[in-house]
Amino acid sequence: MTARKTAAPTPPAAAVAADAHWAATRERLMARARPVLKLTICDDDEAKQAVHMARVVERQAKNEADRDPENEAAQAAHREAAAALADAQAALDAASIPLRFQALDRKTYQALLAAHRPTEEQAEDGYDFNLDTLGPVLIAAASLDGITEEDAQTFLDDWSKAEAEKLLNTAFGVQREERMDLGKG
Repeated sequence: MTARKTAAPTPPAAAVAADAHWAATRERLMARARPVLKLTICDDDEAKQAVHMARVVERQAKNEADRDPENEAAQAAHREAAAALADAQAALDAASIPLRFQALDRKTYQALLAAHRPTEEQAEDGYDFNLDTLGPVLIAAASLDGITEEDAQTFLDDWSKAEAEKLLNTAFGVQREERMDLGKG
């Protein structure tokens, strides 16, 4: 599934005629895709450890090769270590499950929040929404991988507390993802 983009309404003709630069800027702004975050799940601790160890060996070999660029043995050792790291990373990637989440448009997100009002107890605790009912709905709505509400609820119920929170935090986090900079001056 491709990233969803902002719908492009017709630009005001007067603004386009008055400022061609604005027309180009506006076109770029309208073409922006909403933010996407990825959550990678891997249950293979050996694959994770292999990447860590291969990375350490590759850094050491690179340092040796950088210290003596004329030393062919050091250069060959670095190439071998880099290849071993690439192989370990490929094995880790094959063992991993990437889940992608995209920010919803603001109106849709606000409607979801409004549809899942907090219970009295949650409101007293400072919540603006009911996490129990909104969580699976938001995960499904933000998923670019086709996670259903039922699947999301199963994951939230069956996974460890930390893993369920990470899943929720990713779906919520992408809604607050910023890609803007005020700049200096």
